[in-house]
Order: sequence, then C-alpha cells, then structure tokens
Amino acid sequence: MQGLKLGARRRFIFGGVAVAAGALVVGWGLMPARQRLNATHTLPLDGDAVALNGWVAVAPDGTVSVAMPRSEMGQGVHTALPMLVAEEMDVPLSAVRLVQATTDKIYGNIAMLKDGLPFHPDDDGSLKAAVGWTVGKVARELGLIITGGSSSVKDAWQPMREAGAAARAMLVAAAARQWNARPQDCRTEDGQVIHADGRRLSYGALAVAAATAAPGEIRLKDPKDFKLIGRAQPRRDTPSKVNGEAVFGIDVRPEGMVYAAVRMSPVIGGVVSSVKPEAVLKMPGVMQVVDFSSALPQQTGAGAGVAVVAKTYWQAKQAALALPVQWSSDERAKLSSAAIFAEFAARLDAESGHAYHKAGDMDAVEGKAAGVVKTVTAEYRAPYLAHAAMEPVNCTAQFKDGKVFLWAPTQSPGFAAEVAAKVGGVAADKVVLVVTMLGGGFGRRLDVDMVAQVVAVARRAGGLPVQMIWSREDDTTHDVYRPAALARFSASLDAAGRVLGYDNKSASGSVSHQFFKRNLGLPPGGPDKTTAEGEFDMQYEFPNQRIRHVIVDSPVPLGYWRSVGHSHNAFFKESFIDELAHAAGQDEVAFRRGLLKQHPRHLAVLDAAVARAGAAPAGRAHGVALHQSFGTIVAQVAEVSVEGTEIRVHRVVCAVDCGIAVNPNIIAQQVESAVVFGLSAALFGAVTIKDGKVEQSNFHDYPVVRINQAPEVETIIMPSAEHPEGMGEPATPPIAPAVANAVFKLTGKRLRSLPLTL
Repeated sequence: MQGLKLGARRRFIFGGVAVAAGALVVGWGLMPARQRLNATHTLPLDGDAVALNGWVAVAPDGTVSVAMPRSEMGQGVHTALPMLVAEEMDVPLSAVRLVQATTDKIYGNIAMLKDGLPFHPDDDGSLKAAVGWTVGKVARELGLIITGGSSSVKDAWQPMREAGAAARAMLVAAAARQWNARPQDCRTEDGQVIHADGRRLSYGALAVAAATAAPGEIRLKDPKDFKLIGRAQPRRDTPSKVNGEAVFGIDVRPEGMVYAAVRMSPVIGGVVSSVKPEAVLKMPGVMQVVDFSSALPQQTGAGAGVAVVAKTYWQAKQAALALPVQWSSDERAKLSSAAIFAEFAARLDAESGHAYHKAGDMDAVEGKAAGVVKTVTAEYRAPYLAHAAMEPVNCTAQFKDGKVFLWAPTQSPGFAAEVAAKVGGVAADKVVLVVTMLGGGFGRRLDVDMVAQVVAVARRAGGLPVQMIWSREDDTTHDVYRPAALARFSASLDAAGRVLGYDNKSASGSVSHQFFKRNLGLPPGGPDKTTAEGEFDMQYEFPNQRIRHVIVDSPVPLGYWRSVGHSHNAFFKESFIDELAHAAGQDEVAFRRGLLKQHPRHLAVLDAAVARAGAAPAGRAHGVALHQSFGTIVAQVAEVSVEGTEIRVHRVVCAVDCGIAVNPNIIAQQVESAVVFGLSAALFGAVTIKDGKVEQSNFHDYPVVRINQAPEVETIIMPSAEHPEGMGEPATPPIAPAVANAVFKLTGKRLRSLPLTL
C-alpha cells in the first residue's frame, strides 16, 4: 500500500469496498485499528502553548487549545466538540479555545463512511461487523476531513474524550512527579491538579512537564460523573454572530482583494462556444475576464463558464451580466422534469432493481397466499431540490510566494485543498487553507466546484487575492440538487387488517456515484445506500417484505442535501404506512405500535410525542410520522389546519432518541432548524427542468418558510445511555409525511407528491 499515490490508494480502497464489501484483506483487515490520539503534524499553536497530543495543548495561563476538524455551519460543533475534551480534562468550557486542525489523518471522519454501508439497523450479523471493521480501518487510512452525515459528535465521541482523558492523566502524572506523590492520590478540578493533602497546581504550571510525562492508564469518565455532557450549555459562537465579529467566507478581506462574478452555462452540460472580453474590459473597475471551464470535472453544479474580475463586486457583476457569451450544448438541452419522471416510470416497469432488504417469502404472498383479502398500491414522487443556504456560494484565493492561500466556507477542507493544488499547479503542501464559518451548508459545501473556479481565476490575477461570489440566481440554477425520485408500493392485507406482504420499489439518480466520481475520480457503479435509505432500513415488523431500488443515471448534477435519501423516502414510507392503517380500519398510532413490538426504543419515542401532543384543537388535525435516520429515532406530531388551498402548520411535537445528549440546548435548536428546513421542502420546494434549464432562480419562485409561517416546535429528548448518534438531519425527514397525514384527516385527500398542494 505504501507505494500507491493518494488517488490510486483511494480507488483501490473504495473499489474494494464497493465491489466486494464482504471480502476482508487477509492480515491487514485483522490488524488493530490505528490510533487517533497523536498526529504526524503539530497543532498550529500561538505563544508558549504545549501540545499534549494531537488534539489538546495547554498554555501557561491555563488556556486549553483544542483541534477543530469540523466546520461550524450553525449546527453547534464549535460548542459540542470542545465539551467532550473539557469534560474529560475537568476544565471550564470557557477556558477552551479552538484551533483549526491540520490535514492529519487522525481527524478524518470515520463514522460518516461507516454509516454509508447498506446494512439494516437490525442486522447484528458477523458480515456487518466485519465490513464495518474494515471500512473503519479504510476510513482511518484515508483520513477524509468532512463535516456531514450528522456525524460530527458521533465520530468525535471516542477520540476527543480520549484526548482529554490522556491530557488529564499526563497533567496528573507531572504533578505527582513534582510532589513525589502517587497519581492515585491526586484529583482534577477546574483546570487544576489537587493532592489529597490540599496541595494544588494549575494545568498551565504543569504543561511543560506534562508533555514528557507518561500518562499511564487512560480512563474515560463514567457518564454518571459527567459535569458538562448532558447539561445545556450556551452556544460559543452566538456572541460573535450577534456582534458581527464572526468571520464567514464572504467576510474575508485580505489586503488588496478584488472580486469575481461568474457567468455559467444556462443549460445543464453546456460549454462556452465564444466570449468577447473586449466588450466589458472598458467598463468601470473591470480588470480581466477568465474562462474557468477546464478547471471543473463533469456534473458539478458550476459547470462551464467565465468570470469577470473587478475592483468591486458590483462592478464585476454588472460586467458579467453584460458580457457577450455564446454557449453550445448537447442532448441535455432537451431535458425536462416530465421526461425524467417518465424514464423513472419506464425503468420501474422494466427492471427489478437492487434488493436492499428482503424478509420472509414475498413470492408466496404475491402468489395469493392464503388470507390475502385486500391489496393496497400507491405511487409517490419527489422533485429535485436546491440547498438555498443563506450565505451565497463564495470562496477567496490568492497566489503568493509560490503558494495558494485559500479562505473557504467548506464542509470538506481536504477536498478543497486537493482541488486547489490541482488547479493551481502546486504541491499539496503549498496550499494554505483557512476554513471560515459557513452561513449554512446542508451538503452544498461538501462539493468544491467554487474552489476550482476561484483558484483558476486567482492564478491569473497577478498575485492579488480574488473573492468570487455567486448571486442567488447563480446558486439556484447551478446547484448540485437533491435527486428527484419515484416510488411504488404494494401491500397485501388479511381480513383482520394485518399486513402479510410489503413491497417497495423506487427509482432515482445516485448522489454517491456522482460525488465520488467528481471528487475522488472513482467510476460509478454498485448500489448506493442513499438512494434507498429510509425505505429499506425501516423498523416496522412486516413478516414478508422486499425493498428495491433502480438507479437511473442522472444528467442533472446531484449532491447531498440535508438528510439525503431519507428526506424523500420518509415521506413515501410514512405516508404509505398511514394508507395501510386507513385500509386496515385502524388508528394510525395503534397501527404503528402493532408493528413495533420488538423495537421498544421506537415505541417509547412514538408514545412520548403522541402524549405530549394531546388532542388536536377544533378545526385542526394531528398527523404522525416515525422515522430513524443517522442512528437517531424521531417521532413527530404535526398540528395542521387547511384554509381553502392553504396548508398551515401550527405546532410540531418532536421526540428524539439520539443516544446520550451531549448538549440538550443544541439538540433542541437542531430539531427546530430541521423541522423548518423540511417544512420548506414539504410545502414549497421544487426545482423543475425545462429545455435543459432550471426554471427557478430566487426566493420568489423557490420560497422557504418565513417567520410568520414557522410553527411552534416542542422537543422531547429521550433519556439514553447509548452512544451519541446524529442530530443535524434526523428531524427533517418526518415533517412532510406528518403534515400530509394530517391533511388527509382534514380533507380526505391523499397527497402523494411533493411539495404538498391542494
């Protein structure tokens, strides 16, 4: 393996996992996992701070520096992750400062890659364990530093606590050595080591000696001894966002900075045929026109185009709009949403698809097994969706002293640095990356097309830093979209309303096929969990079931969108479950409870939400949905009214079981955010294609929930001692079916397409 270059190693590893997930590499696969405590590269520290491991350093004044490998985009990782270290070190959270992690592999996101394996949550077999072990080792070798998949706390839970515990043990050992005492006679509290006889030393005074102290046995705290974890803590990033000190990508101002505005092909897959720079070069402030097309791989959101560089953004934007550009296109100029859905239907008619989950004997049921008295069928669909983050797409780059300096609001700094090096024609160690705060990400900033664009432009800017900004119209029409999807269901019931057989087959493009091709150079192929997640991995206990998916190669650029496949598959599945309850003549909650006898955690979450919701007021109805995603179980009850054709959501009760709740305050915030985000998609969200172009352009035709439309959201956090699970995304999937199910109660109309319209 040592002789492989990075790209070749990735192809070898990912290809092996995708093609033969169950085949372990003999010897290597059985070796212990590599440590995640000590880094190859030192932390970028200021002053006299001393690193105690790859995550933690202590300064003479007692300040604790903690490496931060995840991007803050409103989800609270700049608060939750340092809590893990502070808890184990016994220091106040206020004593912790964050430093951007290097690109060392100990900071790679292992949990996200492991969660991408297409195994059912109830599967506890040896194959799942073996493949999970191997993929965990693969992820450690790759060291992909990514913020996504609701995995930040889940991935950091072990290594960051271990880093804090190791640092604490080293500080205790240093104090014991200085006192000629036994470590077991010492305790820690509030950034100090305290001896049983009352002597005490601050961490700052011990830092230098601790750096060479042997920690001995490293013990993590018992959860019953937690003082920070599990208790609501205020967001550390809030004050700077309120007073304006927070630096987002669009706030970067290196000396001498100029601006770039873009013109990109209006047709998906279009290329620049001709451009006439001379038409705008005499406009005020305009400096140059750069074609960045060759910097971008296929199926990026950006695609081919040109940038105009000027002294101000307004000057750059006006010149870009006036720039004469001719485009040429291929067969994608004929694309339409109608044709795409027609192909989905045709492929579902013709193909069996990949079976992600099977149970029982569906062939016998479909052969009219004894007892079948009713068959229920339904077809559901969901459109493409844009991310619509509040901070427009932007990135800043500069060529100086043989290096590329990059300021990027990115979810994937490793990919950003790699593409900057490639486009800039420099070695990877010549890229200096500063990850700023993100004004929303939702998966859009996992892609690095904007990085490739700005580096291509900055390379020709004569050493000046260039900030490239997309307009809202650029962003909406050149996104990497949540896939459109079509799903068909069929279920057989007996006379008592019991479901004897459950069949689900869906069709969509594959996000993962496109993402890994454009960012890792991997050829597409094989199953993609994200296409069928939320369908195949449900916990309802149908005796006979079959869940399949047909991947239809997408000419439309696709990307990860908050909760990915769960975002639409939960709507399909939970709406159909309500249809089955109605067909069985049962209450929808009682029907679900009957299907969860072996899933007590799901039952508890469902019961908690329903109990808190109580009875619906007159003129309103409650809709229910239960869904598990990213390891977290969520039940929602939506209180809905209908006035004419307007669907209004007044209140949402959301119960979550996410394992140990590291910071209940952040969990409640994430639930509220996810509900409103999902409600925007449920009521309004749709990207449509006509003549190869995206028809929507801004919030007037791609609306989101406004403050006067936002419901009251009540969050119930279930007590748990389980490993923390994801929380940034799981409250998004259930809201659409919960609202749709309430609308059915009010109107008798079963809405099977998103967005929900009467």
